[in-house]
Amino acid sequence: MKKRKKFSRNKGPSVPALKPHEIGAMRDAGRFAGELLDAVEDFIRPGISTADIDALVDEMTTARGAISAPLGYHGFPAHCCTSINDVVCHGIPSETRILGVGDIINVDVTPIVDGFHGDASRTFFVGEVTSIARRLVEDTYASLWLGIAAVVPGGRIGDIGHAIQSYVEPRGYSVVQQFSGHGTGRVFHTPPAVMHSGKRGTGAEIESGMTFTIEPMINLGDWRCDILDDGWTAVTVDRALSAQFEHTVMVTERGVEVLTAGAGELASIAASGVSLPETVRVGGLAGVDRNSEGTKTAAAVV
Repeated sequence: MKKRKKFSRNKGPSVPALKPHEIGAMRDAGRFAGELLDAVEDFIRPGISTADIDALVDEMTTARGAISAPLGYHGFPAHCCTSINDVVCHGIPSETRILGVGDIINVDVTPIVDGFHGDASRTFFVGEVTSIARRLVEDTYASLWLGIAAVVPGGRIGDIGHAIQSYVEPRGYSVVQQFSGHGTGRVFHTPPAVMHSGKRGTGAEIESGMTFTIEPMINLGDWRCDILDDGWTAVTVDRALSAQFEHTVMVTERGVEVLTAGAGELASIAASGVSLPETVRVGGLAGVDRNSEGTKTAAAVV
């Protein structure tokens, strides 16, 4: 096993606050990331390969006139990451990795649209999964939104990790420490590192105009990861299941706007049982009524 990892979250300049004329472009990039994952959700089924998923992402990205940021990034060989079961993140799509009933798979996309990055991921169910896998995925999704709800100008980055950790650890899960969220915008990865555990009131100050990702990786067992010999694929040390969801967010004067929401996001949030404050905007709407009607769950069942 190699211990190195490549998607650096901590190098480069801190993410600058967006200028007014850049906000629309950042929203466009985020919106397209959400559209990519909506298409992946409809496409995933038993019997396809992870290379098939990568080809779909490539085709849609090219048709949009966008660029897949992962392709060639420090040598990464694909347009997206596909991480199945005990793979925490950065799984490489392959023609030989075929999805089977009972798998859970995270697909991570980052299109560049007009120079701006929209970074998002979702974990999907492949057919019927075990009750343990379902609960892990749904609880991971809920933790993402609790972390997002903690984003307010004047707050601290540590508030985000505290909200996530306080939710998942009492439920018996562990929070991956080797990877984090990150600033993004014109540059793929910049500070601040957005850890998914921590203490309230610590870390960098959250300021209006900042854009960064929140992407909790939650394990059923040990939080530690190994890196496989391909130099990319991170797996749980005990080979227990891992799940992840990710959104790119923009800090506003009053709270936070989620830039990478999918078409069914409001219904998914309602199904998760998380009630969002008015400071959170999803698809242009503030807050979410937990009793909203909807047909989607936190992860796609296909």
